[in-house]
Amino acid sequence: MERAAKFKPEKKHLPKRRPSHHSLYDTRFWRESSKRFLEQNQNCACGCGHLSEVTDHIVPHRGDEVLFWDRSNWQPLAKKCHDLKSLGER
Repeated sequence: MERAAKFKPEKKHLPKRRPSHHSLYDTRFWRESSKRFLEQNQNCACGCGHLSEVTDHIVPHRGDEVLFWDRSNWQPLAKKCHDLKSLGER
């Protein structure tokens, strides 16, 4: 009896894996630090007039933990502004 071929899903059906440095965002310390930062910086840094919703890294950290935690590299952005900025960094 012939073995059934193993199912190999097409790439478009596989879940997208986030780079490992995204786990830095999954910590309680990050969530609390980001929340406090946004409470202290309520307006979007781009000047659009919207309220900030996201703590953005001005220079992408790409897993560099020193750059990730460097508050001088943080800026408050509205989600829409953050998403537009992030698209340009890809």
